[in-house]
Amino acid sequence: MAKARAGDGELKVARLTPARIADMEKVLRGTWGSACYCLFPRMTESERRKEHPGQSGRTIMSRIAAKRRAPGLLAYVGGEPAGWVAVAPRPDLRRIDRSKATPPVDDVPVWVIPCLTVRRGFRRRGVAQALIRAAVDYAAARDAPAVEAYPRAGDAEVHDDYAFIGTQALFRKAGFRVVRGPLKGVPRNWTPRVTMRVSCTRKTSRRPRGRSAAA
Repeated sequence: MAKARAGDGELKVARLTPARIADMEKVLRGTWGSACYCLFPRMTESERRKEHPGQSGRTIMSRIAAKRRAPGLLAYVGGEPAGWVAVAPRPDLRRIDRSKATPPVDDVPVWVIPCLTVRRGFRRRGVAQALIRAAVDYAAARDAPAVEAYPRAGDAEVHDDYAFIGTQALFRKAGFRVVRGPLKGVPRNWTPRVTMRVSCTRKTSRRPRGRSAAA
């Protein structure tokens, strides 16, 4: 569990486990009023019905979280659930892997951060940066060569409730660089995205001190 400081409380980052599903739920409800359990990047609705018939999102994510490789990490500030970041090998995120909005750049077997959010009341305190860096550490400890994200193109202000794919500025601050600009020829109603990547062999900037989030 990685540790740092966030405003007036100690910030800790820990892997999602079945015992922490309620904490994940609290973070997501604290942003959108409901818990999606971050299943959208992993499967389509038809795949969900076929592979997990009749199961709730909570049950599905609890089973995923019980595996040796966690589907993401939670941030705690002063012991209170404060943020969530999903991170996984790209093939595990089937929607991301097949999407025309996020096609592969090359053959590097990257891990991906498809989503992150910080609960209201804990924002502007470094939680998002701590989560991104912890996610890179987690992937690196599992031999990932690099981690990618597909944030909104440009540095325009985005309301925090709708910034779950991240922004260029957010990932740039964590040491990511643009490896592909916005795609051409995509529908106008699609959010313009860039592909950003950080090598796991290179340290990200200003990581929080403490034990690895792999704990």
